[in-house]
Amino acid sequence: MYQLASDVVDGFAALDPITATQSGIPGHDHEMTDYSPEGRGRLNAFWVDALNRVGIAPVLDERDRLCRDVMTDGIRLRIARFEAGDHLRQLSIIGSPAQGIRAVFDVMPRVTAADWETIAKRLELVPTAVAGFEAALAEGSRRGLAAARRQVQANISQAQTWSGAAGGRPFFDTLVDAYDASGIGDGASRADLGRAAAAANQSYAGLATYLRERYYDAATERDGVGRERYALSARAFNGIDLDLDETYQWGWDELYRVESEMRATAAKILPEATVTETIAFLERDPARAIDEVEPFRRWMQDLQDRTIDELQGVHFDIPDALKKIEAMIAPPGGALAMYYTGPSEDFSRPGRTWYPTGGRTRFPLWGEVSIAYHEGVPGHHFQIATTKYLAEQLSRYQRLLAGTSGYVEGWALYAERLMGELGYLENPDYQLGMLRAQAMRSVRVVVDIGMHIE
Repeated sequence: MYQLASDVVDGFAALDPITATQSGIPGHDHEMTDYSPEGRGRLNAFWVDALNRVGIAPVLDERDRLCRDVMTDGIRLRIARFEAGDHLRQLSIIGSPAQGIRAVFDVMPRVTAADWETIAKRLELVPTAVAGFEAALAEGSRRGLAAARRQVQANISQAQTWSGAAGGRPFFDTLVDAYDASGIGDGASRADLGRAAAAANQSYAGLATYLRERYYDAATERDGVGRERYALSARAFNGIDLDLDETYQWGWDELYRVESEMRATAAKILPEATVTETIAFLERDPARAIDEVEPFRRWMQDLQDRTIDELQGVHFDIPDALKKIEAMIAPPGGALAMYYTGPSEDFSRPGRTWYPTGGRTRFPLWGEVSIAYHEGVPGHHFQIATTKYLAEQLSRYQRLLAGTSGYVEGWALYAERLMGELGYLENPDYQLGMLRAQAMRSVRVVVDIGMHIE
């Protein structure tokens, strides 16, 4: 079963090179995912075949049984979402091909001349990938499967930012800038990279035009997707069939509970003030903030490194491979939420936290400490990197392609509270920051379920 799981990973990586690179699977960094209806159809056919192979594979022990069950459940969900046409309306501000095509270049190595040759080869394929994505959206529109206009508008803005049409430096030109700064290559290589970057920039400008002029009118004004489609997505994200009405009410109850804690915590900072007044004070106080982007990035790096040192051998046994994490500033244009990218399968690429500044140059710290614990240590970095590290206990499928957002984000949310229990949020500023973030997560449950099932 473990060999079959490894074969499935390799087969998938060949059909979805972007996810392969993001997951740290080697061998496909020079290739590009085919997001066209035909390309997505080939990927679904692969999953159907894989499910059949898993179903007849011998199960020799408990590890095999668990591996089989994880693969079966995950593959069935992939097929179900394809059959529902999700790939034909996959437009969002975080997890759609529009972001994936751009963001994959953030995690590609840039150390050697060969690394830059690989980047150039993939960069040349950006226009083809964007065209395939547009073809999928067009097919979805033809079938009456369109995204919400709010998502279309946000993607137009993102595409304009990344293409340079919004007035800033085009994202793909920043790759050429990084190449120049590396001092690695030669004139011919730079010329190839420059031509590919210019074409990639133009393809994103074209994507913005397509969404605005040809797709927008077909998009739906309703943000909600309906109970049936939402239930399928909820299962994919959580790994279980949720009682949506019960979970909706839980979101309200959780919000009220957290807000009560926020009031008590705010009183420790400014006894006579409201929560809103206390937050305004924390935002304004110069002694509670860091000015300029690079000093803030260094602060974030120091916090991650220091946390690893202090937790090691006391609360966690941390493998050496997990002790390196890099704090990065995210390129402009993406969603304004800190995020994490995991290490490569062999850990040659470390785990990284990415902070989008949104153009800000001043960073009040009260809300940043707990989110650093969430995204980095002991949150996503410990969970995701540890899973990849457990090669002796888990199959490649389990380590690289399995898992749900409910588990991944659930651990990270627990990590925030855990750090409070361990004494790392004794400063009431940081405790309030953690509670504010947890209140926002409760609000998301209420808004997401409430909006989609109305």
